[in-house]
Amino acid sequence: MTHTSTPLQHCHQSWLLPLLLYGLRLQLRGAGREGGLNDPSMKWVWARRCNRTVENSDFVRYHYNGTLLDGTPFDSRAPGMHPLPDTGPLGLAGTQGQQGQQPGHTVGAASLCPALQQGWCSSMIPQSSLWHSTALPGAAAVASKPSSSSFSNTSYSKGSTYDTYVGTGWLIKGMDQGLLGMCAGEKRSIIIPPFLAYGEKGYGTVIPPQASLVFSVLLVDFHNPKDGVFLEHLEVPETCKRRAVTGDFVRYHYNGTLMDGTLFDSSYSRNQTYNTYIGKGYIIPGMDQGLQGVCIGEHRRVVIPPHLAYGENGAGDKIPGSAVLIFDVHIIDFHNPADPVEIETVFRPEGCNVTSRHRDFVRYHYNCSLLDGTRLFSSCVTPQHPYVCKANWVVPPCWAGLHPSCRGCGAQGFACAVFPARGVPGSAVLRFEVELISMEEGVPEGYLFIWHGEPPANLYEQMDLNKDREIPAEEFSTFIKSQVAEGKGRLMPSSDPEKVIADMFQNQDRNQDGKITPEELKLKSDEDQEKIHEEL
Repeated sequence: MTHTSTPLQHCHQSWLLPLLLYGLRLQLRGAGREGGLNDPSMKWVWARRCNRTVENSDFVRYHYNGTLLDGTPFDSRAPGMHPLPDTGPLGLAGTQGQQGQQPGHTVGAASLCPALQQGWCSSMIPQSSLWHSTALPGAAAVASKPSSSSFSNTSYSKGSTYDTYVGTGWLIKGMDQGLLGMCAGEKRSIIIPPFLAYGEKGYGTVIPPQASLVFSVLLVDFHNPKDGVFLEHLEVPETCKRRAVTGDFVRYHYNGTLMDGTLFDSSYSRNQTYNTYIGKGYIIPGMDQGLQGVCIGEHRRVVIPPHLAYGENGAGDKIPGSAVLIFDVHIIDFHNPADPVEIETVFRPEGCNVTSRHRDFVRYHYNCSLLDGTRLFSSCVTPQHPYVCKANWVVPPCWAGLHPSCRGCGAQGFACAVFPARGVPGSAVLRFEVELISMEEGVPEGYLFIWHGEPPANLYEQMDLNKDREIPAEEFSTFIKSQVAEGKGRLMPSSDPEKVIADMFQNQDRNQDGKITPEELKLKSDEDQEKIHEEL
């Protein structure tokens, strides 16, 4: 679409200023919508996602191509053009053409004229929805996309964007005005009359006097030095019991892109979450701020200005200097080292009056999963094969999650595993769904067997069944089993009672000769007094 008008250099000076003010008014009134209110020939097409537009004092990064109205390129690197004097880039204010440096980047002959790489970025939103034509008063607005030949030897081929502040005098007035109101990712044709460009003198042998300039601009990104982190909550779980705070250890997936959509890093490509403490300075300040208050399972977009990311220097060859970064994150889980085990009883049988206690032996079914629902392990392969577990066979907080519990009751326990077991990611929070099948009363710590009452008065004589003053392993085992069968005592609960009895015998056979003598047999109470070692 075009906006026809008499070229500025042929206009009568008497109506030049009113036309300029009218055109600027149209631009301001038409910004942010398709079609200026009073000018049906003006078409405004923006990027699909535009949280805000360029304002004065913003720092912009853009690609460009500069031509005269007849299509002649004036970039110093265009074919057949001669290098311009080292007086700073075209597009800078004439009074500052001798500046050797401007905020945020170096200028000079090596970075002449705000100029576009061959072709548009392939990662951009479709071109048809992004082209935005802007005509400053006195020249035509070109709505069609420039031909590919006009994009050779431009800012892309120089390997970097043109970076500068807007509205602070670093650019010619027409460019300062033409960049206002742009969205990141937007393409715009800016036609600048000579009195807002290089006027009657032109610029060397490249830009003739009274020349109107056409800049085809692709805005890569922009920010303001006063900008903070911008958050977009893409998906928040309906229930969120706790939100992350400083000191929490967070595991999350992310895609990191520039504002033009270029992907610079992704945890998904490594099939591994990024794990870190937040608020402790382990990550860039913008992410430290952006992860505050997240919920487990939340999807969040974090937009970080460069002064809270990698600044003017960028990082490696993927993140350019002064780049705004966008992280789309998915919070897998988080915890704090001071977190306790969280227990939720989902079912409790009626009449439950006996519950599990410390050192009881329990049999239970379980399902183990990550907080995002990923199933890790399950005992319920078949109903006939319950998983048998005791305290030192499972993650200790899981054991705590079974205490106190009734036979047949179900519970969900949450434990923090700080070691990578098979199939369990490091530092993952685990969810156990547990159903208690049975339990046996345990014995005090340090004991393998206890009597329900007083032990026999003549213990050695009763244990020495053949009265030969020696107690081999067979006699010892027979005696202990008889005490259990008669209800006089109980063994430490175990899935292998024979192993428990064998350990008891080995403890009493102090010289390891295969038999226990009267001098070797000692009760635990006797050993506590003598401070020797643990026994019965």
